Amino acid sequence: MDIMLILQIIVLLGAIFIGIRLGGIGIGYAGGLGVIVLGLVLGMNVDTKMIPWDVVVIIMAVISCISAMQLAGGLDYLVQIAERILRSNPKYINYLAPTVTYLLTILAGTGHTAFSMIPVIVEVAKEQGIKPSSPLSIAVVASQIAITASPVSAAVVYMTGALEPFGWSYPVLLAIWIPTTFIGCMITAFIMTLVSNLDLNSDPVYKERLAAGLVSAPKGAQNMEVTKSAKLSVLLFIIGVIVVVLYATAISKIGGKPVLIENVKVNRDSAIVGIMLTVAALIVILCKIKASKIPETSVFRSGMTAAVCVIGVAWLGTVFVSGHTDQIKALSEEWVKAIPALLAVVYFFAAMLLYSQAATAKAITPVVIVALGITASDTSNVYMIVASFAAVSALFVLPTYPTLLGAVQMDDTGTTRIGKYVFNHAFFIPGVLAIAFSVALGFLATAIFG
Repeated sequence: MDIMLILQIIVLLGAIFIGIRLGGIGIGYAGGLGVIVLGLVLGMNVDTKMIPWDVVVIIMAVISCISAMQLAGGLDYLVQIAERILRSNPKYINYLAPTVTYLLTILAGTGHTAFSMIPVIVEVAKEQGIKPSSPLSIAVVASQIAITASPVSAAVVYMTGALEPFGWSYPVLLAIWIPTTFIGCMITAFIMTLVSNLDLNSDPVYKERLAAGLVSAPKGAQNMEVTKSAKLSVLLFIIGVIVVVLYATAISKIGGKPVLIENVKVNRDSAIVGIMLTVAALIVILCKIKASKIPETSVFRSGMTAAVCVIGVAWLGTVFVSGHTDQIKALSEEWVKAIPALLAVVYFFAAMLLYSQAATAKAITPVVIVALGITASDTSNVYMIVASFAAVSALFVLPTYPTLLGAVQMDDTGTTRIGKYVFNHAFFIPGVLAIAFSVALGFLATAIFG
């Protein structure tokens, strides 16, 4: 390892550390700072073409549509439905909480929808005398892993486009990723329920906060009046998601032949952006909301913050990866071919630094495809990528992701906390387990479908 590589790694990690300290949108800003230092000081090639613009555009389109639905009351309506599910069997909150956040992410294509569920999970857990940290940690992890199974997420749209030329179609990939990731989360919930001390009253931090009057009493179910506009906005959004799935399936190829549409004029990326913006327009018109107020919604603010973070951090990571493609190819060819599961480890560590499932997939996958000698005529190693995809969800490792921090801040019992050693937080073990099970199931599923 030469001195220049060492300096480049220091800049990469240093920029990420500064971003963590700044928090929020500052992570994206620090990424830009790191890019400048890598380019001007350390001589690496820098180009704005390295920014995953397609990923950013999809995130912005989906978030803008969900924001319109939120303004129309649709998101509150979905949360109310989810709350009823949680309260219907509160003793099983460790399973129901991640199920709800997983399904919301599958539908919306963003894990930020978990924000709306965190207060509900805390309330139901307190009512049952269960430490909120247990269902919260699994639920937040599930909302991140579900990104790799959502038909409208930027990560899935990119990966299906990258893998389809090698014989893995959009519907087949969803048929693998959805059950493997969901079952992985449920197995994790089962294990954490078995090994965790769920008794809220036994937690010393909770006792201290309760004595100090810092813990609010459970409020019970919150019944809100649901307007016609709220229901209509949800219906329009669901129809939009269904149209995306149907169109993406129609232009996919199975066995080298198109499912339905042969002469594709609108590719998958363009379709999802166009459909989401169209749905947003219909929500504004039919639900009679003011478009000028959409940027004021919480979903819009958090989503656009995420987009800037992707621009900065993904750009930083891509610049570094592009400068060391040959070394990465050599390592991938030697290690991953020997032990296929190591690709999941590569995705895992890249994701914890790049802060985005889609950005991680786009930075690492093309290099791995070349390193493994994958071509249209030799697709024998593609299964490794398909099976390992869930590992790009390791955004929980560093306790800086918005939904993770939101869970810590909103749990007034103090059971969901970050340890003094940074990595010893409530989300680490559930996250590692969920990814490990999802990847293991992925290898099993690819053996069947392959």
